Amino acid sequence: MKAENITETTMAHSYIKFSNIFKLVFYSAVGAFMFFIPITIDGKSSIMLDHIVTFLRGGIPPFVIHFYIAIILVVGATYPFVTRTWNKTITSTIMSFLKVVGLILGLMLILGVGPAWMFQEDMGPFILNALVTPVSILVPVGALFLALLVGYGLLEFIGILMQPVMRPIFRTPGRSAIDAVASFVGSYSIGLLVTNRIYNEGKYTKREAIIVATGFSTVSATFMVVIANTLDIMSIWNFYFWTSLVITFTVTAITTRLWPISSTPDTYVNGEGDPELVIEKDRLKTAWNEALKVADDSEPLYRYILVSLKEGIQMVMSILPTILSVGLLGLVLATYTPIFDLLGYIFYPITYLLKIPEPLLVAKASAISITEIFLPSLLVVGAPLMTKYIVAVLSVSSILFFSASIPSMLATDIPFSVPKLVVIWFIRVVLTLMITTPVAYLFL
Repeated sequence: MKAENITETTMAHSYIKFSNIFKLVFYSAVGAFMFFIPITIDGKSSIMLDHIVTFLRGGIPPFVIHFYIAIILVVGATYPFVTRTWNKTITSTIMSFLKVVGLILGLMLILGVGPAWMFQEDMGPFILNALVTPVSILVPVGALFLALLVGYGLLEFIGILMQPVMRPIFRTPGRSAIDAVASFVGSYSIGLLVTNRIYNEGKYTKREAIIVATGFSTVSATFMVVIANTLDIMSIWNFYFWTSLVITFTVTAITTRLWPISSTPDTYVNGEGDPELVIEKDRLKTAWNEALKVADDSEPLYRYILVSLKEGIQMVMSILPTILSVGLLGLVLATYTPIFDLLGYIFYPITYLLKIPEPLLVAKASAISITEIFLPSLLVVGAPLMTKYIVAVLSVSSILFFSASIPSMLATDIPFSVPKLVVIWFIRVVLTLMITTPVAYLFL
């Protein structure tokens, strides 16, 4: 035991170098500044990442941006067919054809060809200018700075410190805190990749993997910027971001104790698993040492940036065609058909009793949230601040939507059921409305 302790101490000391401390502290601080610290430029208060995107949009000619978007749409729509993954499952087949539809619609909007209804300001042009264009720039640029947050030990540091919290509150191992932060700060796609890998390594049970995937794998901070910009609530960005995080995880803590998640068996993918070792003392010291170890093992910054940029481009390739097809379809259904008005009545008693401003509109936004993450925001652009805030939080906390997150979950090895995912979505929406509304009344 003494020899082992000496070895562990020696190894820990080997990581304590100025270069590792610099990478952990400086890179993490720069990443946190880009995502979390609002500054005022030209009279606009926002986070630095948003200022960079605004600068790029203003400095690049529109035809160049449209050409770039067209390339992304073409590559994104053809990628599933080139890689022969389009018919892997029924869902992937449907989503692949929806991407083709998104490509066609995108090219029509860029070229100015199509029916008159498509070019109404609140239809195609709104989706192209308010969503597709900023997302096409924001995701790759955001991915560059995400490398500073996820690559140099900050996630490991937070994960170990959060270990005593995760098991009693969320019924998941401490290591799931890394998943949670990676998903919330990074993206649901990155979070799901991590979750799937840990599940296949036998470090999550089926129930734990489903909790993590449906409870933490929400939209990223970059997408939250898009939502906040769409609703013109960047003036309350920090309040919106941090309350969304707390509310999302509070809803997750409740849903883990409800059916269908509570009835999921605690079994490992290959029978015997690799349960997490519990750290009971020297937690801060252990967290610091593990973070420095990650910094010591890390790749050079330029490699992380290249990998992150590749992931950002792959993500935007997958998302842009889907936003166009599902987003425009959702807007058409919301504008010209009563389908979401009818579905909204499912939530109307809740929004009415909670005395949310424009309760029927919020009920409609709640119903439409299962189709696409941006559509609820589009419906309440002209609503009061409290309504916009509640819907903005709902878009994050509901987590499950058919344009991206649900297909991504179904693409993993974790045993999901679509009907049960819909039930989880419904529960999350109801709980989010019940928790967010009092917060809005107290602080807005």
